[in-house]
Amino acid sequence: MDAPEIAQVDPFHAMAIGRLAYELAGEGRDVIHMEYGQPSTGAPAAAIATAHRVLDSDPGGYWESTALLDRIARHYCEAYQVDIDREQVILTCGASPAFVLALSSLFVPGARVALARPGYVAYRNSLKTLYLEPVEMACGPAERYQVTAAALDALDPAPDGLILASPANPTGTVIAPQELAAIAEVCRRKNIRVVSDEIYHGLTYEGAAQSTLQHLPDAVVVNSFSKYYSMAGWRLGWLVVPPDRVAAARARMNNLFLTPSVLAQHAGLVAMDETAELESHVRTYARNRERLLAALPSLGLERIAPPDGAFYIYADMAHLTDDSLAFCQKLLRDTGVATAPGVDFDPVDGHRFIRFSFAVSTPLVEEAIARMVPWFAACTAKSTEASV
Repeated sequence: MDAPEIAQVDPFHAMAIGRLAYELAGEGRDVIHMEYGQPSTGAPAAAIATAHRVLDSDPGGYWESTALLDRIARHYCEAYQVDIDREQVILTCGASPAFVLALSSLFVPGARVALARPGYVAYRNSLKTLYLEPVEMACGPAERYQVTAAALDALDPAPDGLILASPANPTGTVIAPQELAAIAEVCRRKNIRVVSDEIYHGLTYEGAAQSTLQHLPDAVVVNSFSKYYSMAGWRLGWLVVPPDRVAAARARMNNLFLTPSVLAQHAGLVAMDETAELESHVRTYARNRERLLAALPSLGLERIAPPDGAFYIYADMAHLTDDSLAFCQKLLRDTGVATAPGVDFDPVDGHRFIRFSFAVSTPLVEEAIARMVPWFAACTAKSTEASV
């Protein structure tokens, strides 16, 4: 009998762009980082002050903060009017381990899990790593780059699971409440287990996003302190698990990852109540979004996904290239502006897309636009000449 093959995982090209960006910066180049989906701001000031105090007073250890568990449970009541028990909350070392816990707690190897394409590269690769089968659903402008209830219902056979993301990466699109309710109905009827990525909640510009838990109480929800709370480097997240999966998820967390950082847990608890500072970040992202949306026509980029939330613009640049990775590399080398290639998020059509992250400061967004306008104009002129 042949030995099973080791799962083949695709590279994350945006990370390679980031490495090149830091290499260029090390050579003295002025680089603007719009390739990573991470806030350029740090943790709230009060959270940092708490961390300094804890460093002097707490030796650290394997620990899960009951106060933080209670605060997260209360967050669901306050934000979504959903009651959960703190025992359903599992603290994790960021959202990435939370996905491993969720997927491995819900599905056996070989299970089929549906997801939107384009979508976050690690969804597809986490599924592959766990020997689960990604069932990618092509989502374009007609679907607002999101899974729809009709498309999910049409899958035959029905998948065992579904990954939802609202707001989504790379598009920033949000699933409308009525559509989310319809998706939940399909999942109940066809016994499809749902993993809902809600790490961009709090970062919306056209009204708040709903939690899948408002429509499907047995969904597994992934969230993180990395985005809204500006704590990406602290590696702290959480999982909300239905009662029938708590034991399985907790056993995996304890065996694979032990516990999150003590320091991060203390800081995270404080960060959750620093609303004024956090909302000031959202206002900055809103300004950045406006600046980019106004500038896109001058870049020749008029076909974009609706950026309802998160801090991304996902733009079609098929008139300029069919190799998004090479395009992003050249853009970086020529202008110092680092972006993410669409091929990360969509292995079929992403070669003609680019993703901009506007989680940097507004002056940096304006500087990036100033650098890119003449560069994109030159690319457009060359493309026009080549087609004549």
